[in-house]
Amino acid sequence: MKLQLLAAIALATPLFFANSVQAGNNKDLQQLLNTRECINCNLSGVNLSGAHLIGADLRGANLQGANLTNANLEGADLTGANLKGANLTSAFVTNVNLKRANLNGANLTRATINDSNVYQASMNDLTITDAEIFNTGIGIGGDSAEIPDWK
Repeated sequence: MKLQLLAAIALATPLFFANSVQAGNNKDLQQLLNTRECINCNLSGVNLSGAHLIGADLRGANLQGANLTNANLEGADLTGANLKGANLTSAFVTNVNLKRANLNGANLTRATINDSNVYQASMNDLTITDAEIFNTGIGIGGDSAEIPDWK
């Protein structure tokens, strides 16, 4: 009985998020929610708070000013994405490809960032208060650190 209830909740959860998400470009947003793929999409300013975007393909997507609070981005590909001013407070950013992404002014307060690729990403004015960062080239100060690229 408990297993059936958990299965029903798991199936209904994406429907809840689909109704609570708002954006200027509904076509791109629906594509992301239906397929988890939205290459070069315009998702600027969208509310994806709490969204499960595990393994999403968001290469080159415009997520400027997006609300990704509590979002799960595990394994997502955000190569070349624009996350300028995005709110990633308490987001789960593990095994995420952020190569050449624009993270300028992004808020990563209390985010969990593990094993993610930030090679050639722009990271000016990041907020990383209380973030848990492991095996990812994000830190405080200095231009001399070498950030490895995924091979």
